[in-house]
Amino acid sequence: MEGSVTVITNPTVSVRVTSTLSSFEVNRRFNRGITIAEFKSKLELIVGTPAGCMDLELFGTSDKFLQKLDDNDALLGSYHVDDDCRIHVTDRSGTQSGEFSDLSKVEKFEIPDDAYDKRTDSVRNFKKNMKLGRFNEENRAKQEEALAKKEEEEKAAAAAIAVGNRCKVVVQGQPTKIGTVMFVGTTDFKPGCWVGVKYDEPLGKNDGSVNGKQYFKCEPKYGAFVKPLSVTVGDFPEEDFGLDEM
Repeated sequence: MEGSVTVITNPTVSVRVTSTLSSFEVNRRFNRGITIAEFKSKLELIVGTPAGCMDLELFGTSDKFLQKLDDNDALLGSYHVDDDCRIHVTDRSGTQSGEFSDLSKVEKFEIPDDAYDKRTDSVRNFKKNMKLGRFNEENRAKQEEALAKKEEEEKAAAAAIAVGNRCKVVVQGQPTKIGTVMFVGTTDFKPGCWVGVKYDEPLGKNDGSVNGKQYFKCEPKYGAFVKPLSVTVGDFPEEDFGLDEM
């Protein structure tokens, strides 16, 4: 009819979605013709809350609260949902409080060690039968023997190294370094024998101290601690880098 006005409503609406489970905000477009129940199912894929465990609140474009979307049978378009409105999802599944993610609250089943030893269907029994890990006495004896042999070799190598010796340090995967022995002995930071070296160049890791304890003194980045088997003593003069040339 002449003079009449026709209002055309966009069949879809773009809204901002927030949730009690996340600090992030996402923007999604939805069909106004779906029910709130269908809308919740789509939101489940976005926020992770089960559709049956969510409450929905509608906020305007300026984030002012407008109303709750609490009628599952109503159409999304029946509410005053406009572009850039915000729909907030409140999770009632218990995830928000950490009820299901905090494992400290989960009751654990424990069995006495002697009772576990008697079980025939346990991992421990399987390892015993297959002689794996610590139950392989022959393999464990070999490992202990190899470790003891290496410790003896380390002690013998350390005995041949003296403070003041010039040395060459070769560690697998690192460049060869030349320096002076500043320390030989045991330390607090790791067991076994160690050799403290002051390198000729700043290729080290410390100033002769580790964890606040000073074993020897040198400039920062010139000091390092290495195992005796990585050290070879000998006549290794300092390199002339031509710093005194005119």
